[in-house]
Amino acid sequence: MHPAVRPRPVFRPGSPPAPRSRAPRSRSLIDAEALRVLHRAARMLLDGLPGLTDRLVDALRERQPAYRAALDDDRPGTWQEVHRSLRHSVSSLLDPRGTRDTARQCSWRIGVTRAEQGIPLDAVLHAYRLGGALVWQELVDVTCRTAPEDVRLLVHVAGDVWDFVDEHCTLVADAYRQTERQLTWRRENRVRLLAAALLDGTGRIADLPETAQALGLPEQGRYTVVAVAGARSADAVRALLPPRVRVHWHTGPETDYGIVAAEDGSVAAGDGNAAVPAATPSGLRVGIGPAVAGLAAVGEARRLADTALGLCPVTGGTVRLAGHLPEALVVSRPDLASLLVERAFGPLGRLEPGDADVLLDTVAAWLACDGSAQRASRRLYCHRNTVLNRLRRYERLTGRCLSRPADLVETALALTARRLLPPPPAP
Repeated sequence: MHPAVRPRPVFRPGSPPAPRSRAPRSRSLIDAEALRVLHRAARMLLDGLPGLTDRLVDALRERQPAYRAALDDDRPGTWQEVHRSLRHSVSSLLDPRGTRDTARQCSWRIGVTRAEQGIPLDAVLHAYRLGGALVWQELVDVTCRTAPEDVRLLVHVAGDVWDFVDEHCTLVADAYRQTERQLTWRRENRVRLLAAALLDGTGRIADLPETAQALGLPEQGRYTVVAVAGARSADAVRALLPPRVRVHWHTGPETDYGIVAAEDGSVAAGDGNAAVPAATPSGLRVGIGPAVAGLAAVGEARRLADTALGLCPVTGGTVRLAGHLPEALVVSRPDLASLLVERAFGPLGRLEPGDADVLLDTVAAWLACDGSAQRASRRLYCHRNTVLNRLRRYERLTGRCLSRPADLVETALALTARRLLPPPPAP
């Protein structure tokens, strides 16, 4: 077999799928004779195309490991694809204009198929170069066997042959990259849809295994949902989480959610929240729900995290719902909370607003100081007896008794509602 010397391929990435227009090339008499030799050899290659296909398939199996799986899964289908590509390549040597579109379509489909199969692009391009080298070597060998004196003329058409290989390598690469981008977008969109359904609580039980695989999280186990809002959103929280924590972040229009796997060693016993930082940057609001069992319960965990987020000050901070359950009860049912405020503090409506506020602020300070009038007086900058007098006045006006447990609980919840709920509209 005579070795074939060919010029080094020059790849032109980024060319569009449409064929590039080329300036017509003036042919000399030597070029015309070389074309005659090329066409004669190409017709002989077409006659022996099945054998040439077998050789290229064997070369792919031997020299390109990425193709072995495709050959093992569907050797007849791969053989037919290689045969079709070689037929278009050799036919293009005989009739470049008449076969160009179909040859390009064939190469484009191969690039799409290989991207969908997940075969690396380098392997696909290597396979195309192997095919080009095999066709060129066969052209040389056929000419040596039938007309040895004409071999030297093939040098004049070598550029045409390798230009074809270069053009189709670029075409395959463009098809591969475009398909890869589309597949990546579809995968990312599918992951987003699965995560959104999980957080909304609308996901199907049958989809849980796919969701767990797509999110990289176990289907079983304990999970905490973190709701994050603020100008810097979840990026700041991501930076504060320990590297060992497994979390999937879902970006929403106003709130980002982190589905955190509460694994052993990464969370405190029982609460499932230790993996989440307590300190957050200024302006960032973080709500953390309690741990739940399994991915199927993540929707409920998200609702609890939203409740915790609603308790965050507008200036920023972190609220763990487990430590603010009374407040959560109030904000979860603002209609009932408003009725509770009216029931507990309605009689104070006959007072001047400032006077009523003094009484309620005193009761709130007294509760915050665990029922100590002495400590409440220091907080309010007044005498202990003043605190006691205000408490008795509150009891007299409202009919409540702060030493009665039921009245005390109702008053405490009403004060929480007064602090958290927006004021009622003015009449």
